[in-house]
Amino acid sequence: MKDIIRGVLDFRTNVYPERKDLFGTLAGGQNPEVLFITCSDSRIDPNLLTGSDPGDLFICRNAGNIIPPHSNETGGMTASIEYAVAVLGVRHIIVCGHTDCGAVKGALDMHSVKGLPHVHEWLGHCRSAMEIVRERNNIESGACIEPKHLNEAIEENVQQQVQHLRTHPVVAAKLATKKVEIHGWVYNIESGNIRCCGHNSESFENFDKHYHDEISLL
Repeated sequence: MKDIIRGVLDFRTNVYPERKDLFGTLAGGQNPEVLFITCSDSRIDPNLLTGSDPGDLFICRNAGNIIPPHSNETGGMTASIEYAVAVLGVRHIIVCGHTDCGAVKGALDMHSVKGLPHVHEWLGHCRSAMEIVRERNNIESGACIEPKHLNEAIEENVQQQVQHLRTHPVVAAKLATKKVEIHGWVYNIESGNIRCCGHNSESFENFDKHYHDEISLL
């Protein structure tokens, strides 16, 4: 805790005074353009990764950047998505996975989380992604998936969570009227690179290629 306490003191003494005007503006409300859904992994810092300021991102985090399909059972992810889209009016939703994801490692071999009942149930939302990886690689349904398929599984998990996101009524409505855009990302912790897909994409491509038109206007 020493580093955390030291950091709070530094924020109060140095960071806050330098950005007092920004925090003063934010004190009255928020108007983020992006809903950023990512993993709880401590190695991921959404603001650092995107170069964004406080107030720019509405962030939801959980193990495995999982988005349960819409149901009548209320959960934290469902409520947060609904609020971000319907109330805050975000224009973009980013689902960001990452390399070396512990949650996806667990989903590759569900026996490894057998003693963690809540984790086991949560990772059930990765099942479609894992079955796709098995089908592609001729692995028996329900069998453990070898670690060599981890990166493939991480990308497929992002794609399937994007599809789950589309089942949420408020998101489906905004997609139909082109008032929101969904982005699938996988962040490479070692290289800093990002691979991307759209909500209708079947494969990932490098960040610069995916956003070529936007980058050309910068």
